[in-house]
Amino acid sequence: MRYRLRRTAAGLLAAVLLTGAVTSGTATATATTAGAVSSGFDDWTCKPSAAHPNPLVLLHGLGGNGPGNYSYLGPFLAAKGYCAFTLTYGQATPAIPVGGTVSIAQSSAEIASFVQRVRQATGAAKVDIVGHSEGGFQSIYGPKVLGYADQVGKVIALAPPTHGTTFGGLVSVGDYLGLSPLVDQVLRQFGCPACDELIVGGSAVAKVTAGPIAQPGVRYTVIASRFDALVTPHETSFIREPGVTNEYVQETCPLDPVGHVGLAFDPTVAQLVVNALDPTRATRVTCAFGPPL
Repeated sequence: MRYRLRRTAAGLLAAVLLTGAVTSGTATATATTAGAVSSGFDDWTCKPSAAHPNPLVLLHGLGGNGPGNYSYLGPFLAAKGYCAFTLTYGQATPAIPVGGTVSIAQSSAEIASFVQRVRQATGAAKVDIVGHSEGGFQSIYGPKVLGYADQVGKVIALAPPTHGTTFGGLVSVGDYLGLSPLVDQVLRQFGCPACDELIVGGSAVAKVTAGPIAQPGVRYTVIASRFDALVTPHETSFIREPGVTNEYVQETCPLDPVGHVGLAFDPTVAQLVVNALDPTRATRVTCAFGPPL
């Protein structure tokens, strides 16, 4: 039964990924044809527009990679007028496109360097960060622990294990991206230091939760799903501090069954992310159904 459910879920996600890939090509071509590029996904000639001056750094989940994790949301954000960039951080070996398994500290240093690269390429003073799962945790960890909060405008974290998770299967992100054989190979050969650091009481969690989490000058939005089976309890994602917006997808769309992995492929969540990035131009969310995985 579990196998059949996983095959069905993988099929649904594959369809979304295919749609995202087609959308990505269209968005890039449109921006290039227009001449002055003011939006794009992983387009290093992209220059932010006056409407969206902060480029976006998109951080994937544990066991996944940037291009796969953001094959839907990346092109969606580009189509909304943003310069969006992603990377695959924390690879145990460059030969295998599975990221986020090494220590949180090692991954966060790579992300910090990537933030600098994006700022330099775009000429922007600050970036906004969108992170999913471990990427959501990294979007919170980096500005606080590495001290580059002054280079970040907004953080939108999708189901981050902010206070740790009671479930160790965070590598399911990569599993449902079709990377399970590669994930298994990485775990057998190199282990998963990040997994131990992200559970309740983990060393990285302790660094984030020691004192205030939210950093001055950064606006935070945390989006979680009541149907998340990986980051549990669900409310451990939230940051209960001033200046932070915490929301469940189901507060806006009660019938959306989206699960943990599906948050990065849900049209409902995509709209919530856009509204969080630009609240002055927020629009009414049209409810959709995200992948329930």
